[in-house]
Amino acid sequence: MIRVAVLSYWHVHAEEYTEAFRNHAETEVVAIWDENTERGAAYGERYGVPFIPSLDELLARPDIDAVVVTTPTDMHDNIIKHAIHAKKHVFTEKVLSITGAGAAELADQARLYNVVLTVALKRRYEHEGISLDHFVKSGVVGRLTAIRVRLAHNGAIAGWLPEHFYSMKECGGGAMIDLGCHPMYLIRLLAGLPQGISAAYGYVTDREVEDHAAALLHFDNGVIGIAETGFVTGGSPYTIELHGTKASLLYTMENNVGQLILRNADGTSKQMELLEPNGSMYDEWIDRILGTKHEGDNMALAIDLSRMMEAANESARTGNMIRIR
Repeated sequence: MIRVAVLSYWHVHAEEYTEAFRNHAETEVVAIWDENTERGAAYGERYGVPFIPSLDELLARPDIDAVVVTTPTDMHDNIIKHAIHAKKHVFTEKVLSITGAGAAELADQARLYNVVLTVALKRRYEHEGISLDHFVKSGVVGRLTAIRVRLAHNGAIAGWLPEHFYSMKECGGGAMIDLGCHPMYLIRLLAGLPQGISAAYGYVTDREVEDHAAALLHFDNGVIGIAETGFVTGGSPYTIELHGTKASLLYTMENNVGQLILRNADGTSKQMELLEPNGSMYDEWIDRILGTKHEGDNMALAIDLSRMMEAANESARTGNMIRIR
């Protein structure tokens, strides 16, 4: 049994991850730490596990094998590195680091200390990620020419997104670095790493970070990628468009049910069967810790995601196309 500690309930997905590891057959949640001691103590009581105010003390405990990092994003580098040096396996919320260099360093440290580091790139492991990856590689659409991914919600106008999600210091950005991560890593999965990014950020609710955003991803091989996101959209469906020289694929989700349509060059179309996931992002981490699965593309995608986010933020700030470094 893998004994897991949750580090912070700052992030909106912290409770989801706690429940996932409480209910997984191979894991149990045994301790909690939080930079906010009052919040941490409350969650310790809620889940019936010790709240440990000292992170050093928690990471020194031999009865803790792994940690879930859901702290403010600006704390990721220090917290994750601290956990790695304590030889605790790490599952962390995206982004791994606000900078590409920071993400690469954490990956290097994990390999050096033989620690399994996994980032919550949820949609890579779900129907759309595995299905579209399969169909692109099988040549169904021909030579890939364009990808558009849109994922948005109404958190900023409906009031359910925590106010600290609009903190530039804590988050490193707004809608793009939080929700826009999903479109970005899906485009990276399907088309590779772009050579440059041009981004535009919008500020509907007058906060210090963007509440909606779009990025144009430039590829030297002619592919064009478009990532769209936002916290101020009332009814926008989650949509993925893949266009190629032979056909197009359209993925949409309505009422939490995904549908994939193939449209051929002659105008005919048919519904494609979505592939079943062969495991979740939680299974990816756990199976690697147990040694039953080799490292896949999670870390490569995570490092490139941080590089893409850094470029998008710089592009929006300067108004220039930024080459990926």
